[in-house]
Amino acid sequence: MPRRLRGAAYQGFYRLPHPVRRRIVRLIAPKYLVGAVCIVRDSDAREPGRLLLLRQPPGRGWGLPAGLLKKGEAPEVGAARELHEESGVRIAPDELTPAVPNAIVHPKGWVDTVFMGTVPASTTELVVDGGEVLEAVWFPLDDLPRLTPNTALVLGVYGIGPRAAEQTPSASS
Repeated sequence: MPRRLRGAAYQGFYRLPHPVRRRIVRLIAPKYLVGAVCIVRDSDAREPGRLLLLRQPPGRGWGLPAGLLKKGEAPEVGAARELHEESGVRIAPDELTPAVPNAIVHPKGWVDTVFMGTVPASTTELVVDGGEVLEAVWFPLDDLPRLTPNTALVLGVYGIGPRAAEQTPSASS
């Protein structure tokens, strides 16, 4: 598109009322679901450490505490909420550390915001509901079980697990 025509299109767009502009953008722009993920380590464990993983139905692999954010919910609040709902582990949102990179854009249309946390496994009770989560277990980092593909991808971005050596170009900070 020639420069002048593109400039005129932008000027016309910005003259439209804000609600109309927002509707146009929502029709044209890609849509993403936004989730929050917690990578929780055992603060008592010796190196290489232990990681909290969950087995969810259908139970073919182990995953991280995670879920979709509620509308208007801050990512760290959603991460803390999902962690507690799925495992019984409580970490205050301000005690979670944003991972670097903090967001992972998945090719299938969702974005995960990722947070790190630690708790002492020896004094932290794991509680699961048996419906959404079948099991919660601490695993040694050097002996992880079979992971779900998305969990392997997320952990790999942070140098953990079977995909640790891979570079994920879709990760962004």
